[in-house]
Amino acid sequence: MSEPKFTVPTEMVDLPSKGLLYPKDSPLAAGQIEIKYMTAREEDILTNANLLRQGLAIEKMLKSIIKTPINYEDLILGDRNAILIAARILAYGKDYSFNYFNPNTMESEVVKGDLQSVKYKAVDTSLFNEKNEFSFELPFTKNTVTFKALTIAEDRKIDEEMKGMKKNLGEAAPGLLTTKLKHQITSVNGDYSTKTVRDFIDSGALLSQDSLPLRKYIESVIPDIDTKITFKTKDGEEVIDELPMTAEFFFPGSGI
Repeated sequence: MSEPKFTVPTEMVDLPSKGLLYPKDSPLAAGQIEIKYMTAREEDILTNANLLRQGLAIEKMLKSIIKTPINYEDLILGDRNAILIAARILAYGKDYSFNYFNPNTMESEVVKGDLQSVKYKAVDTSLFNEKNEFSFELPFTKNTVTFKALTIAEDRKIDEEMKGMKKNLGEAAPGLLTTKLKHQITSVNGDYSTKTVRDFIDSGALLSQDSLPLRKYIESVIPDIDTKITFKTKDGEEVIDELPMTAEFFFPGSGI
């Protein structure tokens, strides 16, 4: 007697990057990724106490539902975020209830947002290339830097570096802003040396007059989801606010 075979449905998710920031030979260059619907197995992952303590539950769940043969670590963060939203909609539907502090009533209330209304950021795709590199001339010093969209692997390196510096240096450790730029900037005036990039930031050569415009430009060109969501309060006011990615995001009504 043959064993029963069960098929789990899948969906294709459009990537905010449209696949244009990946090498042409990468499956991600197609601009879409196939994910399966969450099952009780993935819910087990999300409720695993050890994984939750380590902050790994959601990442492990995403790895489990992705069907396209990719290296998960290669995903740029904006594309990962889009997959996260799609996974939540497929698992529990488009409605997402969360607590919101209403400044008009000075009370907290439960509101409901539509996750399908979450849009992708509008970016200029003519700037994209398979090399994942963008160029920007700093307006004050006129130095030219190149930078990239960070991947999951690179974001993890930043987190590990921050933890290591805080452990060794305490309050004297550099902040997240400069540490992130050290990983995101790829060259300064055509010099791709990691040492040059780090020296450029550590020496104070990246002035505030240039740092702020650079970070705004990075924010404007890197593909991602728009984290604003529209909802109505109890008094009928329509509000646009940040989408709260709390512990309840994958556990609607569970009280977790």
